Amino acid sequence: MKDFQGKVAVITGAASGIGFALAEAAAARGMKLVMADIEQGALDGAVESLRQQGAEVLGVVTDVSSAASMERLEAATLSAFGAVHLVCNNAGVGGGGCLWELEPDYWQWVLGANLWGVIHGVRLFTRHLIAQGEGHIVNTASVAGLMSAPGTGPYTVTKHAVVALSEVLHGELRNANAPVGVSVLCPSFVDTKIYLAERNRPLPDEKKNDPAYIEEQKLIGEMAGAFFKTTLSPAAVAEQVFAAVEQESFYILTHPGVKDEVRKRMDAILHDGKPSVSGPEAFPLA
Repeated sequence: MKDFQGKVAVITGAASGIGFALAEAAAARGMKLVMADIEQGALDGAVESLRQQGAEVLGVVTDVSSAASMERLEAATLSAFGAVHLVCNNAGVGGGGCLWELEPDYWQWVLGANLWGVIHGVRLFTRHLIAQGEGHIVNTASVAGLMSAPGTGPYTVTKHAVVALSEVLHGELRNANAPVGVSVLCPSFVDTKIYLAERNRPLPDEKKNDPAYIEEQKLIGEMAGAFFKTTLSPAAVAEQVFAAVEQESFYILTHPGVKDEVRKRMDAILHDGKPSVSGPEAFPLA
């Protein structure tokens, strides 16, 4: 895609972080916006902010893990604007812990947001891009989709899957001679609030109101917040995404150091080595 003016962008996880930055970047290029997020209050604020900047925006509260909710997003988009040109399957949550200690409901929450959200977005919107003969899909993965760090199991599993899904989608569109582009976004640390994603995890009231759980989440927020403020800005990531869409680049590696880590992983695979990543501390900061 070279021309964005007047085109329609659908962005999930759009109320904050990379999603909101993508919406701002799209609006700056004259695009009409469909902003989807699971949090009503945050979404309302984000939509109003961009409307005040002159953007034409539709906000749709969406649970990307739900097929029915994503189908409502599709219907609302077509009803409002009659087309879609750029789809950013961006919504996601964190997810870590020792693999053999995690409960099924935790896995289901992370898989639902990070993987099923992308699956639903691809399933529902790709056909419209093909039919109109134009469009681009950006799936948000992570450096964790290219490396495998202990302690990040559910998150890493979903992000590897998003990279694979995107590669398959690219090949299928090429084989179908469809003029639709695909990119997979693989950022390392970015100044977002992903470490607070647990606030949207479905939990029994007993757990949510447990003082020990509340204190644990508070400490996580304080420690992670101080670190994440030092990392790459969402706006910088959004600019890289739009450059990739314009150039029809597939892999979007926001941090140059990611390439070195990918080389290490490939060398281990090709030379009968073993995984060497010790944890997320190995993720590049630049």
